[in-house]
Amino acid sequence: MKIEELTAKILQNNPNMDNYQLAIAVAKRTDELLNGAPSKLNIDPKSVKAADLALMEIAEGLVIIKGFVDIEG
Repeated sequence: MKIEELTAKILQNNPNMDNYQLAIAVAKRTDELLNGAPSKLNIDPKSVKAADLALMEIAEGLVIIKGFVDIEG
């Protein structure tokens, strides 16, 4: 699946999340992967970029994104 399709899937499934919040989540998971965290997918981490792998994990719902509050007003 293309990166744009993964991004659209994530944002569609998480209506309270915006592009900025997704970018922060991907960056945090990418950092974890680069620092030795195991992949939650059956994909060789050396075969794809860490940021792409992080996005795939989030799109599949394998990584839970917490800490964002929907503020209106």
